[in-house]
Amino acid sequence: METPTSTMDYDRTTEFDYGDTTPCQKEDLRSFGAQLLPPLYSLVFVIGLVGNILVVLVLLQHKRLKNMTSIYLLNLAISDLLFLFTLPFWIHYYQKDNWVFGNVMCKLLSGLYYVGLYSEIFFIILLTMDRYLAIVHAVFALRARTVTFGIITSVVSWVLAFLAAIPGFYFSKSQNESNSYSCSIYFPYEYHNHWKRIQALKLNILGLVLPLVIMIVCYTGIIKILLRRPNERKSKAVRLIFVIMIIFFLFWTPFNLTLFVSAFEGVLMDSNCEKSKQLDLAIQVTEVISYMHCCVNPIIYVFVGERFREYLRQLFHRLLSRSPVKLLPFFHTENQEKASSISPSTGEQELSDGF
Repeated sequence: METPTSTMDYDRTTEFDYGDTTPCQKEDLRSFGAQLLPPLYSLVFVIGLVGNILVVLVLLQHKRLKNMTSIYLLNLAISDLLFLFTLPFWIHYYQKDNWVFGNVMCKLLSGLYYVGLYSEIFFIILLTMDRYLAIVHAVFALRARTVTFGIITSVVSWVLAFLAAIPGFYFSKSQNESNSYSCSIYFPYEYHNHWKRIQALKLNILGLVLPLVIMIVCYTGIIKILLRRPNERKSKAVRLIFVIMIIFFLFWTPFNLTLFVSAFEGVLMDSNCEKSKQLDLAIQVTEVISYMHCCVNPIIYVFVGERFREYLRQLFHRLLSRSPVKLLPFFHTENQEKASSISPSTGEQELSDGF
């Protein structure tokens, strides 16, 4: 039994033959995963669903998508929700050790998992570049940081995410194995190692190397500006996005690196049953950590975003005091928040932490 991530390269919970030794039995790992993962993923699903829906409601109610930062934050929440949408199916898969949703759903859900993952990466990158433009290239930002440009770059990011997820859509399939059905990525036998290494490299380049390089370049420029001209408002504008990116690295880097080692196992180490089991266990543990990330961003907003806490308080007040129809921003008219003035010194319209 596998999830889309743990089968990115090959079926790690099946048996392998190491030379003339007996096959490597991994039933204990399957049993461990069946007991550990469903309750943990169920908790992640509930917390992530509630948290990201609240983020979407806050953005629609209060920010009204009037600046590029809000557009990216909304898309980031949608990426997490898309990722979370696939979780109940994998939870059921783990519990029953049988894929009952058919081949089409296997392909669709595996692909959507990767779309959610890659789109989240791209929007975190865009948020970082947005802060960089607003603070380091303030004059240029007055022209470039528009709602139209935010929408265009968001559409491009979703298209790129779908393109990056194509192997997940194409190679995933459901098939009968030992009186039960599996949902996994099955690469062509003759190109098996080739494809699994390409997938691992792609994930590490897009999910680790690229955002790390962009973060170093952007925040180096931002820190230089803030050191020359200290500004508390600009510091707050950077803080939230910086924390979001750091947390992303902390939750996803162990899993990315473990998958990389898994893909190049035969090159990096001598393969044997015990090492293979240890690698499988590492994948399961780091996978749990990476899945938890989709419910972390709303928690970050609560602790780091001062405006978000106030908006959330107002939202709860509306939930308790108004009818459901009035909660939707499309059915009532209120004076929208006035944007802060624009000046070359700030280099951004409504310079804030996004919340």
